[in-house]
Amino acid sequence: MGIEHISGKDVGGVMLYALSTCQWCNKTKQLLKELGIGFDFVYLDLLEGNEQETALSDMEKCNPKGSFPTLVINDKRCIIGFQENQIREAFGT
Repeated sequence: MGIEHISGKDVGGVMLYALSTCQWCNKTKQLLKELGIGFDFVYLDLLEGNEQETALSDMEKCNPKGSFPTLVINDKRCIIGFQENQIREAFGT
């Protein structure tokens, strides 16, 4: 799958499901970088076929509506949309 990793502080599993053309997805990605958080991300619109279906299925386990961005933290917490305060709180910043 087209998962990319951004190096930073290891706070467990952090996965960002995003669209390459979504300004809110890009703002979420930039915020995570500014906070120095290590995370994985995938642009679902750049995937094809089974890769896209698998990634969408994984994301919908946390966010059944399938909206973007979807940030999954340690497979336990899900933040949908660009929610700066919630993201900061989740990482104690």
